[in-house]
Amino acid sequence: AMKVLKKDELQKRNQVEHTMTERRILERIKHPFIVSLQFSFQTNKKLYFVLDYCPGGELFFYLQNIGRFKEKTACFYASNILFGIEELHKHDIIYRDLKPENVLIGFDGYAKITDFGLSKENIQGNSEAHSFCGTPEYLAPEILKKTGHGKAADWWSFGAIIYEMLVGVPPFYTKNRQKLYNNIKN
Repeated sequence: AMKVLKKDELQKRNQVEHTMTERRILERIKHPFIVSLQFSFQTNKKLYFVLDYCPGGELFFYLQNIGRFKEKTACFYASNILFGIEELHKHDIIYRDLKPENVLIGFDGYAKITDFGLSKENIQGNSEAHSFCGTPEYLAPEILKKTGHGKAADWWSFGAIIYEMLVGVPPFYTKNRQKLYNNIKN
């Protein structure tokens, strides 16, 4: 799979550092439950990341179509995600955007974590990061409170995904979630 990014768009949206972080992580981490960077290149206008091909698509697709998983299926995907998050944490990387849309299913049926644009490197404790980022349904309380966060925030999101796989909707789900998120963010 190829991810193509326009350099001028990255600069306009202030995403250059996030993109460089994503590239470093993809290049550095080689693990069966994390999408790997095969190679990257650039032109004057674009960046190209060639990544593992995951023909099964997003975990989100299956949750939308099935509704909720049987316990065995949820345990299987949860274990894949757990090993991926553990590997990132072993390298002092917090993921910060764990959600079904960022979990891909490989050709072998196993899950792989992808999209490291919100990840942060060199985080050892649980209050070193201070950016307000992530997806509303999966945000840890410490991110919402803006008190500083770390690896524990990923485990909160992990629990939210397990809940969603078993119940069919994220915990604390509300139809007015975007309005709620905007109120908290400001």
